[in-house]
Amino acid sequence: MDHISGGTDRTGAPRTGPAPTGAPRPKAGRRLVALVGCLGLVVLLLLVSLGVGARGVPLDTVWRVLLHDDGSPDAIIVRQLRLPRTALAVTVGAALALAGVVMQAVTRNPLAEPGIVGVNSGASFAVVTAIAAFHVTSVSGYIWFAFAGAVLAALLVYALTSGATRSNHHTRLVLAGAALSASLGAGTGILTMFDSSAFDSYRFWVVGSLENRGTEALAAAVPFVLVGTVVALVLGPSLNALALGDEAGAALGLRVPWVRAAGFASIMLLCGAATAAAGPIGFVGLVVPHVLRLLLGPDLRWLLAFALPGGAILLLVSDIAGRVIAPPGEIEVGVVTAFIGAPALLWLVVRRREVAT
Repeated sequence: MDHISGGTDRTGAPRTGPAPTGAPRPKAGRRLVALVGCLGLVVLLLLVSLGVGARGVPLDTVWRVLLHDDGSPDAIIVRQLRLPRTALAVTVGAALALAGVVMQAVTRNPLAEPGIVGVNSGASFAVVTAIAAFHVTSVSGYIWFAFAGAVLAALLVYALTSGATRSNHHTRLVLAGAALSASLGAGTGILTMFDSSAFDSYRFWVVGSLENRGTEALAAAVPFVLVGTVVALVLGPSLNALALGDEAGAALGLRVPWVRAAGFASIMLLCGAATAAAGPIGFVGLVVPHVLRLLLGPDLRWLLAFALPGGAILLLVSDIAGRVIAPPGEIEVGVVTAFIGAPALLWLVVRRREVAT
């Protein structure tokens, strides 16, 4: 039995729900302690993130200027430059990780990640269109275009798969997402090829960055992330039943189409807001759910709860690492997560093959 995915259902689709066998998992009390520990680690990384950069600020100074704005250069750096960036890292990381858990549960595919529904390609095409057609060059200007493009792309993929039968729904979802991403990617390439100014502005967004996003990007993303988070957390028990298979879920009284639609709605809200605010950042929604599943087991209620601090931790660590690897410059957080996520994905694929044999 594959203890990573929980085996397969009668249709052959991988399950992410509870597996009938496997190693003992931590009890609820220990999980609560671990969750508190993760939240404490997030707070520690927040302080480190506020102090690390081209100009280092001691932690005691960080704490002092957070409590009292004395107008000093350190206060300006911490409160006006690094605090919005750090808050955005927490928001985006938590949103992407939570969306990854929901995506893998809805599709019953342990290698699925939020980009499979066309969120990244839709947002990218919308941003290029905004730059080329409407001459929008600021983050505050094209964030709404990015969000709209992400949501419309995800809705189109969902519409293309809504009529599929239970046996081919997962295959049709992957094919529809890949086809749409390829088409939108080609459109994006054509626009940037013939409009050099659009390419110059677009390339700073598409790499995935938290730098110079400002409080406006954070304020625009937070409401959608909050709604998507509430929907995802409420769906926890239903997603556990759905992970057993559509037939088993329906036998338990689950309204499968409604649960799947609500899951996609949360994915659209979480990924659309995160991608619009920070650009396409890959692997967070793939790596974090897998690591949590290895540590906690397949219960989606706990995976959803731990995904929030888990995604925040990964993106904070990546952002901090990007600032210290190549001083006095920095490496964008999207590049750092790719360096972390690509080897992790290869390891997961190899490990999954070994378990299957």
